[in-house]
Amino acid sequence: MVSSKMKRRLEELLTPGVRRLSYLRFSPNLLTSLGLVSSIAGGWFYVNWEMNDSALMIAGLLVLLSGFLDAVDGIYARISGKTSVFGGLFDSVTDRYSDAILLSAVIWAKLCDPVWGLTALTGSLMVSYTRARAEASGVNMASIGVAERAERMIILALATMLSYFVIESIEWGVILIGVLSHVTVLQRVIYFHGKAGK
Repeated sequence: MVSSKMKRRLEELLTPGVRRLSYLRFSPNLLTSLGLVSSIAGGWFYVNWEMNDSALMIAGLLVLLSGFLDAVDGIYARISGKTSVFGGLFDSVTDRYSDAILLSAVIWAKLCDPVWGLTALTGSLMVSYTRARAEASGVNMASIGVAERAERMIILALATMLSYFVIESIEWGVILIGVLSHVTVLQRVIYFHGKAGK
C-alpha cells in the first residue's frame, strides 16, 4: 500500500521532468539498464567497503539511484509512448538481478549474518514470484503487502548509509527486509486465497 501511494506521488513529481526527456527519443530500456548498472556498482562498493570510509555511503546512494531509475523508466515509457511487452519483462528481470546482486554483495562482504542475508534474498525474490504467479492467474497484486520493492530498496539504502556511522545498521536493515518480505509473501498468499478460493 505504501509503494502504490509513493509511486503515484513520485510520478506526479517526476512527470514534468521526464516529459522533457521524452524528446531525446531514447529507449526506456536504457534507463532500466542504467538501474542495473547502478546496482552492480553498489554491489562493488559493498564488497570493497573496507577500502575507504565513504564506500558504504556511496553504496547506499547507488541503491537509491537504482530505485529512482526503476521508477523513472516506467514513467518515461508511458509518456514517450514506448511501452512494450518486452520492456515490462526486461524491467522485471533486471529488478530481480538488482535485488540478488545487492543482497549477495552484502552477504559476501560479511556485513550481515549469512542466515539473515539469505532470508532477505529469498524473501525478496518470493515477493516478486507470488505477484507474478497470482497475476498470471488473474488476481492483481499491486499494493498488496507491507514490503514491495520500493520499501525494501529504501530500507537497504538508509540502513547502508547509517552504517557509515554505526556499522551494525546494515545488518538490522537486512533483518528487517528478511522479516517484512516474508510477511508480504504471506499477505499475498492469504489475499490470493480470498480472491481465487481453494
